[in-house]
Amino acid sequence: MKENSELRAMSIEALKDRWGLAIGGFLIYNIILILLQNIPIAGSLACLIIGGPFLLGATFFSLNLARKQDTRVEVLFEGFKDFGRALGTYLLMILYIILWTLLLVIPGIIKAISYSQTFYILAEDKSIGAEEALKKSLTMMDGYKMKYFVLGLSFIGWILLSILTLGIGFLWLIPYMQVTFANFHIELKENYNRD
Repeated sequence: MKENSELRAMSIEALKDRWGLAIGGFLIYNIILILLQNIPIAGSLACLIIGGPFLLGATFFSLNLARKQDTRVEVLFEGFKDFGRALGTYLLMILYIILWTLLLVIPGIIKAISYSQTFYILAEDKSIGAEEALKKSLTMMDGYKMKYFVLGLSFIGWILLSILTLGIGFLWLIPYMQVTFANFHIELKENYNRD
């Protein structure tokens, strides 16, 4: 599998000439979630209900950007066409992560990383169910959890810098991170299919 630095470089290349689209898409995504979260009680419930379909749409959008395929901001809402499967998977994944976190924080983090590929799997296989997607993510991430964790840590400096810019840096950082994680999945899937 490619080094994390190569995955980040691939993401910068994929975003070349598409920064406007990527920034616009993820800005809309985050504004909708932030606005919903600020509605007392009903907002939390709404986020829980639309979280899965919206995350699936963001996954489609990220994969399209990473693969340099034609995409539009409207792709963010594609997950709503598969509402039941996306919602069921999201709720099940949250439940499993919470249960593991109740044991201790570290097992919860490990499980969250283990389930990190679930929505990519859903995006690429319309026939797979929630439980099966979660199990496949566990299998795919076997031996790659530390690599994924280190990839996430590699953005810490950029996160701190984005905070220092009063959050403006996140306009570029969020698409960069999302496309990098999509590239991680693409590489992981190729390795998984070869084995």
